[in-house]
Amino acid sequence: MSGVCVVMEEREGRISRISWEAAAAGRWLGALMNLPVGAAVVGSHTETLAAEVAGNALGKVARVEHPLLAPYTADGFSLALEQLFRAENPDFVVFPHTYQVRDYAPALAARLGQTLIGDVIAIEDGPVFTRQLLQGRLRGQYRHSAGGPCFLSVQAGAFRAETADIGPEEIVLFTPRIDSARIRVKPGAPFRASAQGVDLASAQRIVSVGRGIKGVENLPLVQELASALGAELAASRPVCDNGWLPPDRQVGSSGHTVSPKLYLAVGISGAIQHLVGMKGSRCIVAIDKNPDAPIFEVADYGIVGDLFELVPALTEALKADSNGLGESVQTDAR
Repeated sequence: MSGVCVVMEEREGRISRISWEAAAAGRWLGALMNLPVGAAVVGSHTETLAAEVAGNALGKVARVEHPLLAPYTADGFSLALEQLFRAENPDFVVFPHTYQVRDYAPALAARLGQTLIGDVIAIEDGPVFTRQLLQGRLRGQYRHSAGGPCFLSVQAGAFRAETADIGPEEIVLFTPRIDSARIRVKPGAPFRASAQGVDLASAQRIVSVGRGIKGVENLPLVQELASALGAELAASRPVCDNGWLPPDRQVGSSGHTVSPKLYLAVGISGAIQHLVGMKGSRCIVAIDKNPDAPIFEVADYGIVGDLFELVPALTEALKADSNGLGESVQTDAR
């Protein structure tokens, strides 16, 4: 599997959304370097996962399969993938930047004499990999200069999770040699960032509110708009810090990183810490009374005006034209 290998991660029996974003990054890297792009799925039974990966512009798909790879352990995954990469010798290995990857990928890279370039937000010709530092205030650019594979993980929302109807060249079974004595830990339940059931990272439409809402008593105004759009309600950090919405609704460097098809920012000026968490959205619409607000620099559509006038008008238009404007907005945002 020389070229680019994307390690796809499973969640509840399906390939996770951020894995498809990593696959998009892998395809971008492959195009830059003129290299083939393949994938690897890891587990004790990988037929279904491999079939899901197949047909999405990924070439060779490796089923890394062993009874000791379920449930997940850092020892098992690092041992199995080390053997795969020593056998296949890829030029680049791309991971989704998840808690699981952060658990085992640095050790895996070290086993092969490499380091992990983590949380990459952009890939440019060279290749040059860009990471954010100090909560997005600075950016660092990195090149891989050592021999052997280059390991990188991709930040959620940095690449759009698009698929393509191109079948794989082949699906192969790779059975690593793993001794149970080398599995040193007993895994617990998978980490869950929130027990409150809000999954902003998977939401396709988000209405996010900032300090421009002025007070908690005005939140129903934006909630009504979110309901009319069939969107999740989110917020910038000041709203959550003030206790107007719970922390699991926060978008930004200290909250969720999201990449919905529609992100409607209401009364959010656009501090860098917030932009870090939502800049990967496909369509960004911003409403703010300050024409110089930084949010307009990243917005696809900007509306300068009083949100207390604009939001009710937009909500009423959506409700009044459920077969017209409202239907078209929801269809475009799917």
